[in-house]
Amino acid sequence: MRSTRWLINATIAVIYLVILAGAVVRMTGSGMGCPDWPKCFGYYIPPTEAEALEWKPNKSYDKGQLIIRNEQLVEAKKTFTTSSSFEASNWEAYIKHDYAVFNPWHTWIEYINRLLGALAGLFTLALFLSTLRLRPFNTKLMVLALITLLGILFQAWLGATVVYSVLNPLKISLHMLMALVLVALLFYMKFSASTYSVSVDSLKPNQIFIGLALGMTLIQILIGTQVRQSVDHFLDEGLSIEGWINKAPIIFYIHRSFSIAVLLINVLIFWRLRTQASRFTPHYLLVLGLLFLEVATGVAMNYFAFPFSTQPLHLVIASLLFGLQAYLFMRSTSSPLPSKI
Repeated sequence: MRSTRWLINATIAVIYLVILAGAVVRMTGSGMGCPDWPKCFGYYIPPTEAEALEWKPNKSYDKGQLIIRNEQLVEAKKTFTTSSSFEASNWEAYIKHDYAVFNPWHTWIEYINRLLGALAGLFTLALFLSTLRLRPFNTKLMVLALITLLGILFQAWLGATVVYSVLNPLKISLHMLMALVLVALLFYMKFSASTYSVSVDSLKPNQIFIGLALGMTLIQILIGTQVRQSVDHFLDEGLSIEGWINKAPIIFYIHRSFSIAVLLINVLIFWRLRTQASRFTPHYLLVLGLLFLEVATGVAMNYFAFPFSTQPLHLVIASLLFGLQAYLFMRSTSSPLPSKI
């Protein structure tokens, strides 16, 4: 049905918005803007001023709301109204972590990221429900939609563990990897909803090359998260971006050198497709365009000390590249046939 195809495309778009928001959170250091989960300082709509997190007399607090007292987070043990003096029996120390800083910009950047994540969850749920109404019923799409919905829930849980770990680098990388898994699942749904999947006796050379390029893109993205972790660690120590560039670890040079290999294999694929007058040639021209932008943002970060916005653009472009390559690999294993739904 047309509505299911529309929901697949809309969900893909929303997932990319979440990836963009996550990249902005990472760039601005706003990951701990909301120190709890799923609420933000115990509120559905977070505060905008620091005084909202200060204890006040004759004020009502709901169970689970947080305040900062003596540079520590404390949590309301129950719903109550304060008296004229602070009563410690109504509060308990927040035990998930010891990070107790409020920055309104960081809080709202992280909050918007969470809102987009919730929106992605709603779109994924709607997509799953739409597959249940297909006539004739399509079991494959329903199962894929269910797996994607469960993946969104797992991704939300991963987001909570990132916060509770105070931005553990490994958990941030897993969070990013899961986002790419969701992208691949949705593109597979898009593929399954628009063509018959035709099996082949053996992979053709172009399919092998596209699959290899896809794997290399994934590896490059994961290496890039390690580079970003190194930058974050350097900045946490109060050092400058320029200082990091001058003392960049080996993982940075691996990332930079591997980008040449990624570019070369994709140029080779485009050349093969063009000489064969393949139907995928225009699509792979778009792949090269994304690669050009990816290299340009990488060069800008390296030589111009990470200009504002280049970091999220670098990540989002890489994610778009991964999604497009995944979809082209899927299409290269089938023949274009009329839609099944």
